[in-house]
Amino acid sequence: MKIIGITGSIGCGKTYLANIVKKLGYGVYNPDKWVRGLYKNTEFLKIIQKNFPIVFKNDVFDKRSLRNLVFNNHTELQKLENIIHPFLKQKIKYYIHKFCRKTDIIFFDAALLYEKNWDIYCDYVIVADIDEQTQKQRVMKRDNISESDFYKIIKVQIPQKEKIKRADYIVNTGESENKNKMQIIKIIDEII
Repeated sequence: MKIIGITGSIGCGKTYLANIVKKLGYGVYNPDKWVRGLYKNTEFLKIIQKNFPIVFKNDVFDKRSLRNLVFNNHTELQKLENIIHPFLKQKIKYYIHKFCRKTDIIFFDAALLYEKNWDIYCDYVIVADIDEQTQKQRVMKRDNISESDFYKIIKVQIPQKEKIKRADYIVNTGESENKNKMQIIKIIDEII
């Protein structure tokens, strides 16, 4: 079985590429989506409230406050990641074990693939790429954030240029969907 990571800095189109892969019929595991689901889990929110009481207003969790806290304080970001990532690592191992006998190829759609060294689980890595101006516009519009917030987010990620250097494959998501689909098919054919 081959494991292929799909990554790229925020707004570069990694989820878009993962959706193309899904349309082609392949399984895609998204740790980022699983983490978002954690914030709906009552037990997890109790742990967050214990460690970050300031992000609760009248006992109601305020995700934007948490985002502002961790992106403005590296120590707080590390504390949050130390809570989340053991759960995530266990889930990744479970996913690999579950599908290793069912398919020849699976994909991981992970924004922090390199930052968290999850690329060690991957045989190949595809990096989604786009010019910085388009990236910034996508993120600001999608997440309804300011330009300064955008730069705070990318500051905690490995620079896109470094991700490209480490990639096995690079896909420019500024191309047409059909062209990107053909690129993904070619990559899968090469790997298989």
